[in-house]
Amino acid sequence: MSFSNNVRPDRMPGPIVGNAANGLCEKVCIEVKKVFDACIKQETLTGQTLALESTTPADVTEPFTFVGARSSSSVGTIQNLVVTPTAETPGCSRVQCNVDIPMQVNFIDANGVQAVGTGTLSLERDVILRVPEPSVIPYEIVAVVNAVSAEGCYLSDGQFSVTLCVTVILKVVMDVELLVPSYGYCYIPPCQEYQEEICEGFFDLPLFPR
Repeated sequence: MSFSNNVRPDRMPGPIVGNAANGLCEKVCIEVKKVFDACIKQETLTGQTLALESTTPADVTEPFTFVGARSSSSVGTIQNLVVTPTAETPGCSRVQCNVDIPMQVNFIDANGVQAVGTGTLSLERDVILRVPEPSVIPYEIVAVVNAVSAEGCYLSDGQFSVTLCVTVILKVVMDVELLVPSYGYCYIPPCQEYQEEICEGFFDLPLFPR
């Protein structure tokens, strides 16, 4: 079983039915990442140069034939971060940074060997975000990323020219301790083992024809 079986609806995640206050038993302090602000940008980038940093296998022969590329992680690396408070919008700041997206490139070398390479796509961002006031616990600027390419060509020296569909979400986050109402601890149901019913339907047949 799992949460979806709804065996103990009073102790399991799911929709609230009736009065939401029913079952509340305490106020608890939880440690979470609070998102103070966030923004998303989705764009199509053409003619982006993607340079290979390493390949598997290591011994590949040029020229290469591009097959496809995509981000290898949803976590982007923030580089060259500059946060400048804005006088025009109190509580907001201009956030300038580079977002590095780890990429995996699939290609075929001159000998017909299928290979995988790694590279980095670096994008500039210059946005306005709401940033919390100075405190003992610092905030962070983090990036959630996704990039995919099905179109590209090989240039030379381990470089590809690609067209990419890119999504970048910038967030202002901080580790905080929040006081929230609680229904108590969550009930964890026992696992239900998967069993493939190979003979399902066959055992339902009558012994003799009707």
